[in-house]
Order: sequence, then structure tokens, then C-alpha cells
Amino acid sequence: MPLFALYGLDKPGALDVRKETRQAHLNWIASLAPRVKIAGPMLADDGATPVGSIMVIEADSLEAAKAEYAGDPYNAAGLWQSTSIRPFNWVVKQ
Repeated sequence: MPLFALYGLDKPGALDVRKETRQAHLNWIASLAPRVKIAGPMLADDGATPVGSIMVIEADSLEAAKAEYAGDPYNAAGLWQSTSIRPFNWVVKQ
């Protein structure tokens, strides 16, 4: 099954939105198992403050991946300043 990567950048000052929605977001990710291949926050230069997310999932098509990502509670909460969803070619696995 093809892979698709989500790159989501948080809106400035949206850390509280992220914190309030985190458990629902994690539950949503768990509901996609085993199709989630990697997921986690991108961090600010301080190495601790979340500023966005990266996630790679299996989906039948780009349209299906976009529909899946639309269901992310972070999306519904308005966390994202911008998102990009692209086909992903996983070349190196260790």
C-alpha cells in the first residue's frame, strides 16, 4: 500500500490547543494502527516545544490520505497554520 506524509505546522501561539487536543489526537493515531508508520511532533530550536507534526501513513491513494488526515482532532481544533500531504517513498529503514 502506498505511503503518504503529512507535514503540519502549528499556528503561532497554539500550544494550548495542541495540549488540550493531544489525547484525542493520540487516540485517533491509535485507531489507524497498523497503517501509521511514523508520527511525532516537530520541535522548536529549544528541543522541547512542539511547533508541528510529521506523520506517515499507508493509504490507498492521495485522496484517501487527505480524507484520513482530515479526521485528525488537531485539524478539527484548528491547530494547523498549514499542512502538506505528499506521497512518500521510504528508502531507508533501520
